[in-house]
Amino acid sequence: MDCIFCKIAAGQIPCQKLYEDEQILAFRDIQPQAPAHLLIIPKAHIEGAKDLTPEHAPLVGHIFAAIAQLARQEGLDAGFRVVINSGQEGGQTVGHLHFHLLGGRQLGWPPG
Repeated sequence: MDCIFCKIAAGQIPCQKLYEDEQILAFRDIQPQAPAHLLIIPKAHIEGAKDLTPEHAPLVGHIFAAIAQLARQEGLDAGFRVVINSGQEGGQTVGHLHFHLLGGRQLGWPPG
């Protein structure tokens, strides 16, 4: 498989790892859009949000619990945003489900 996030999860490509367990990995985005910009990915390849099923509910819950922990670690007490881009028109550039955790500044709305 030629998925960059699968390669990062497998340790084939280095990243600035912030959290890892048997199901997920969190690391800093290499092109940050905010002072805190983390990516949280499942280690199992899921193409995007459109591919989630009810069986993925425990995994998604686990990801959001990790996001809350990461937000505390990053000192994002004033607030943060979680973004999931899905599909080409949704702005997804890597075909592997991932969650952006953004914070550390006032975030505008609506996003681009």
